[in-house]
Formats: sequence, structure tokens, C-alpha cells
Amino acid sequence: MDINKISFTGSVFAGKEVQELAAKSNLKRVVLELGGKSPSLIFSDADLDNALEHHSQKFLFNTGQACAAASRTFVEESIAPRFVEELKKQYEQLAHATGDPADANTFLGPLVDGKQFERVMSFLDIGKSEAELVTGGMRRGKKGFYIEPTIFLNPKDDARIYREEIFGPVMTIRTFKTEEEAVKLANDTAYGLSSCIFTQSASRALRLAKQMDAGMVNVNSSQVYGFDAPFGGSKQSGQGREGGKHGLMHYVEAKTIFFNMAV
Repeated sequence: MDINKISFTGSVFAGKEVQELAAKSNLKRVVLELGGKSPSLIFSDADLDNALEHHSQKFLFNTGQACAAASRTFVEESIAPRFVEELKKQYEQLAHATGDPADANTFLGPLVDGKQFERVMSFLDIGKSEAELVTGGMRRGKKGFYIEPTIFLNPKDDARIYREEIFGPVMTIRTFKTEEEAVKLANDTAYGLSSCIFTQSASRALRLAKQMDAGMVNVNSSQVYGFDAPFGGSKQSGQGREGGKHGLMHYVEAKTIFFNMAV
């Protein structure tokens, strides 16, 4: 009862429990960061090499175990075949750099524990019936919690690999023809943490950024972090912010003092 504020990072299920218990105690304030299923839009005028880097090395940061990872990628139809083929090559090259994190030659380490490994493996099994497997989809080696970086193409609208946060090295790719279609696909999710837009047009980037239903929008980059900038999302990605002035304001209470003093 002496605690007035909780900041929690974790799953949607656990976050709801924290909020419920906080309400039942002393109505303590709660800030929740509950992960995401973030979209990334790649337009035909984008710097393709830059886009490939952010959807391979940068996406696979921490073996894909990042709440803001852009795991739902949408590519303009005209460049999709080339993008998918090049990304496949990069994933297969990076798969050979999987191993002991203490080894300087390692790029991809293991998943955090056995429970998460089994969870991601179950998604891979499910995904093979929900979409076209481009590369990966297997355990790497015979021991340890290593999984090959994986790409699924054209998942169904109700596919679990497309809808649910996997928290592993697994990406889905779909195509679009127009800006309107791209934004509709991006926002069609229960989450709203982060999003990315890859284009050489600043006006398009700003126009679409305003339409993205996410707490953070990154232009020609994957998620950027900074203590001076607010971090957090909307919908089931949580509420409130960490970082920056907006984050600090969750730790204080506004107080109004009226003075009426005789002269």
C-alpha cells in the first residue's frame, strides 16, 4: 500500500494481472509496456540495401527477442520478389553465424530458455501450414536453444504467426499496391508499439507516420532508443511511456495551489 506507481514490461496477460491487482490495492498508477507485432512498410523508392540491413541484422538483434521488432513486413508489390530473394540470402548467411555468444564470430545466440525455445518451435510448426516457408523454420544444431532465422511469405489473415507475438527470429512478409492498403495492413493488429516506413520521400513518410496506429514511428530505420525520447505504445502494447519528459511525468503528481492573501 506504500507503493504509488508500478512500471511493468512483459506479456499482455501479465500486464493485465498487474493492472487489476494495482486497482484492488490503492489504485496505484501503472505504466505497461507489453510488447508488439510491429509493422514495417517498404516502398519501391526505398534504399533497398538499407531496408535489407534493417530487416536482417537489425531485426535479428537479440535473436529477435525484442518487443519493438518489426516482425510484420509489408513490401510494395513491384520490388517484393527481389527483396524476398535478397533477404533470404542474408538470413541463410547469418544462420551460419549461430552459436556461443562468447565466440567473437557469433551473430545469433540462443533463445532465452527452454520454455521460450519450445514456444517458438511450436509457432514454426504452425506457420508451415499457414504460409509459405521461404527459409529457416528449423532448430539449429542438436543441442542448445538455437533456431534458424526464419521468413514466412503471404501468411493468411488469421494466421497465428501473423497475429501473435512470437518473440524470436521469425518474420512474415506480405505485399501491397497502394499507400492506403499498406497503412490498413499495418494497423490491422491488436498491438501498437512501434512501426517503420522505408521510403526516399519525406512527404510520404510524414503523411503515413500520422496514420500509423503506433506509439513510435521510425523512418528508414528500425527501432531507435534514447533516454530522452518517450518509449511505449497503444492498444494492447500497453499504456503510458518510459523515457523523456512524458516518462518522468508518470512519477509525479500535479498539484494546484491557489493563493488569496490580504495586502
